[in-house]
Amino acid sequence: MKIEKITENKIRITLNLDDLKEKNIDFHSFMSNSIEAQDIFFDMLKEAEEKVGFKTDDYKILLEALATPDGKFVLNVTRIIPDADVLKNNRKILVKRKSTKIDKKLAVYKFNTFDDFCSFATLLHNSKCSLIVKKIKKSILYLYNNSYYLVLNNILADLSLLKSFCSLIAEFSTYISNSDLFEKKLSEYGKIVIKNNSIETCCKYFK
Repeated sequence: MKIEKITENKIRITLNLDDLKEKNIDFHSFMSNSIEAQDIFFDMLKEAEEKVGFKTDDYKILLEALATPDGKFVLNVTRIIPDADVLKNNRKILVKRKSTKIDKKLAVYKFNTFDDFCSFATLLHNSKCSLIVKKIKKSILYLYNNSYYLVLNNILADLSLLKSFCSLIAEFSTYISNSDLFEKKLSEYGKIVIKNNSIETCCKYFK
């Protein structure tokens, strides 16, 4: 685990695959903000205080969590200067969820296994937001570095349908930031698994 002090009030904690296995956590379970996830996070803050002098008592905490394409888990932790009437040791974690973001023009999601993608496709097919499949102009499934990436182009769904879709896909995958740049990398170095209509094709042949 790597801890970097970015500013006086901000640090970055980076965990690799070995760190995640050691702590028995993944992006989705951590973002659930469960009691177990909070305990792990507070242990990280304690280590950050010991290593870089980053104290969080009497501060509210803003947490930005991001899973990178190479499997790392990055936590940006910002302490917010409290108001005068904030009670001592009353720490509140504000979690900024990045995994549910989607761009209507282009979005890329990473699945750790093909089974994860099939599970998502099947659940989507049986859910109320299955209509979104018809609203996606183009979808391609790639294999790259032993992971599977779903590329979605030109999503014509309304906002409420998009929100439901985002919540569902976040249970199985990780949203890739800078999707436009990463999509170019996939088209150059990735292997196409399902050329188009990948969700429907998966439901038809691998359900």
